[in-house]
Amino acid sequence: MSIAKVYSRAVTGIHAQSVTIEVHLSNGLPSLSIVGMPETAVKESKDRVRSAILNSQFNFPQQRITINLAPADLPKEGGRFDLPIALGILAASGQIPLKAIADKEFIGELGLAGECRSVRGVLPTALATSAAKRVLILPSANASEAALIEQCQCFGADSLLAVCAHLHGQQLLNLAEIPDDISTEPEYPDLIDIRGQSHARRALEIAAAGSHSLLFCGPPGTGKTMLASRLPGILTSMSEAEAMETAAIHSIASNGFDPAQWRQRPFRSPHHTASAVALVGGGSQPRPGEISLAHNGVLFLDELPEFDRRVLEVLREPIESGKISVSRAAQQAEFPARFQLVAAMNPCPCGYLGESRCRCTEEQVRRYRAKVSGPLLDRIDMLVEVPAVDKRLLRNQAADATAEHSEQVRHRVEKARHRQLDRQGKANNLLEQKEIEEVCLLTEQDYQLVEKAIIRLGLSARAYHRILKVARTIADLAGSRQIQTEHLSEAISYRRLDVGY
Repeated sequence: MSIAKVYSRAVTGIHAQSVTIEVHLSNGLPSLSIVGMPETAVKESKDRVRSAILNSQFNFPQQRITINLAPADLPKEGGRFDLPIALGILAASGQIPLKAIADKEFIGELGLAGECRSVRGVLPTALATSAAKRVLILPSANASEAALIEQCQCFGADSLLAVCAHLHGQQLLNLAEIPDDISTEPEYPDLIDIRGQSHARRALEIAAAGSHSLLFCGPPGTGKTMLASRLPGILTSMSEAEAMETAAIHSIASNGFDPAQWRQRPFRSPHHTASAVALVGGGSQPRPGEISLAHNGVLFLDELPEFDRRVLEVLREPIESGKISVSRAAQQAEFPARFQLVAAMNPCPCGYLGESRCRCTEEQVRRYRAKVSGPLLDRIDMLVEVPAVDKRLLRNQAADATAEHSEQVRHRVEKARHRQLDRQGKANNLLEQKEIEEVCLLTEQDYQLVEKAIIRLGLSARAYHRILKVARTIADLAGSRQIQTEHLSEAISYRRLDVGY
């Protein structure tokens, strides 16, 4: 009778919990059973592991094999446990030394020939392994991703045979390194491509400086989508903590994480047919949705009224809290969702309201706009009209004297953001009510101005606070310590579209 223990990790939410694979060989009819809440892909590993061991020229024990995945109440999914299960069987049967696996953790799916295949959730695993002061051995396809965690000592392997050779000390694996082609300076579309639309570009700059949400409204072909896609290029550079958190979310997502996008702010643009689960996340084993994949980046909702109203309503809570909790019968997970919302819509169903070709009735326009609820619009900081572009600007870019490169705008945005961080340690959009009262002080005349605007535009108390936060950002861009009347007036102008909704 012999027993072996191998350490691995199961991903739950954006965290990687320790899993101990216990392999017990005993006398009896040859069999293999896996216990410890394995889902279908884990149960099927017995066939993959058997073929991988035999095709790697090892002996598969003709004994009763019991494999326990502890803790027993933690759900396990995917093929990430194939490699540690195979090593546990080899260690229990004396084909690899037990001492060699004691200080290491293993993840990886095995092919029938013994090759190692990539898995999801490598970054959370590497972070947790580093904290546990163990060495991580994983598939070579995931090695560059794990290498982003500088504190983690990790090795990439192409096959089960290569891992065993490393454990025997015969042929050591190469230490994982960050590829040279990973750019430290992300590339984004340039704002110089936008012709005209100086008012919308100004709103985009304010939104970037204070992390404010934004809604563009205008006829088709006026540049709403182009404007939204240029926002990541004028945002401040990601800190290492932000980049790590964002990469960890993408690492556990179905589409995986591309190390080449390291430090690049995400830009997510789900189609308007997306479901609520696709937007906020879910599944029997909860995975992040679009709002979490847009964490520390931009979530762009084009054709906003075309989204199902119930789908849009799920955004209300994460816009305020910056996180989303997904509860299922078997498991609950919380994902960060501090995204910057940018939406775009037409003024009417045909998109050409006010023009001679528009045949939309008032009732049709009302129903179209009513698809976006008042509470959701109330949570959007800035509503900006995007009119048709002057046709002369389309022919000659030099005619647009207001055009600027993204780098020029980003420089002003970074200066404004530094003022915010020095003053309150966060972006203006994240200010709480008490902090608003401290940093958004107005003169008596300005208080009267904003109160008149609230009455005239029919705004709520939430919209009032959002006006103050936008005005504070405008003042920061101007380098002013106090909010001036012109700053407040500009902030109020970004709520004028509320009258028509």
